Amino acid sequence: MPDTNGHNGTPAGDGPPGESKLAAVLAEAKAVQARAVEELKTTVKAPAKTDVWKSILRVKHDETPRSRALGVLSNVFLHLHPAKINRDAVAYNYTWGMGGMTFYIYITLVFTGALLMFYYHPSKVIAFRDILYLENDVPFGKLLRNMHRWGAHLMVIMVELHMFRVFLTGSYKKPREFNWVVGVLLLVLTLLLSFTGYLLPDDQLGFWAVTVGTNMARATPLLGHDGPFGPQMGMTAFNDVRFGLLGGSIVDSNALLRAYIWHCVAIPIIASLFMIVHFWRVRKDGGISGPAPMMLESEIKEPKKV
Repeated sequence: MPDTNGHNGTPAGDGPPGESKLAAVLAEAKAVQARAVEELKTTVKAPAKTDVWKSILRVKHDETPRSRALGVLSNVFLHLHPAKINRDAVAYNYTWGMGGMTFYIYITLVFTGALLMFYYHPSKVIAFRDILYLENDVPFGKLLRNMHRWGAHLMVIMVELHMFRVFLTGSYKKPREFNWVVGVLLLVLTLLLSFTGYLLPDDQLGFWAVTVGTNMARATPLLGHDGPFGPQMGMTAFNDVRFGLLGGSIVDSNALLRAYIWHCVAIPIIASLFMIVHFWRVRKDGGISGPAPMMLESEIKEPKKV
């Protein structure tokens, strides 16, 4: 039998009990470290297998088509995208990526526009002074204004190129006729955003641009007092569509305030609602329209012999 020192049967010569406890703690710490390193490697290689990922998706993530579909449909962010798409339909050489880039520019305009609102007052005289203050005294103010201004021009170009691509590829045809109409309305709203934003600097360029534009509104059929059937509908210079746009008969402070409200509140809300419908119908109509489905040579399976 081994000799003991008479304390809990500890073999003689093994040292005091404190050293044994320290050795046990160090051994446990090394085991935890090794397990952490192993889990980190697993997380880097397969993040979808971690508890954090599974807690977000709330479904069992297996490498099966059904599990992938459940993961997409049960997540508030991922369910905006279809579970399966035609690989050829989303190729950049086919879609040009114009729809996504247009939406990205719109988000940029919303962000820069919200920052510009901190330095702007929709009031005569003060509005133009705010622009001068923004460009000359506010740090990065000129950059911020130019990002918003040139982004607005670029959004108009992007929307037109997007519609041009849709027309060239016949993506407006059945069953996507309704979404094409929604896209045309979004183009009109984009042009109205640019038009209403033109007056906000309250400079000579904006003044005369809005003057010409609203004078054209006088010739609107039924709604303008100079337009076809306008007088028959009882339209005058003080109750037609031009008077409603300007809040008066001339481009003054009322017109500036109305342009500000339309540009910063009303039209962005309306456009956002139509964008939601537009994106939703893209998915419900079968995704982005594309060429006939193709298969890679490696995907072609030999027919089974009977």
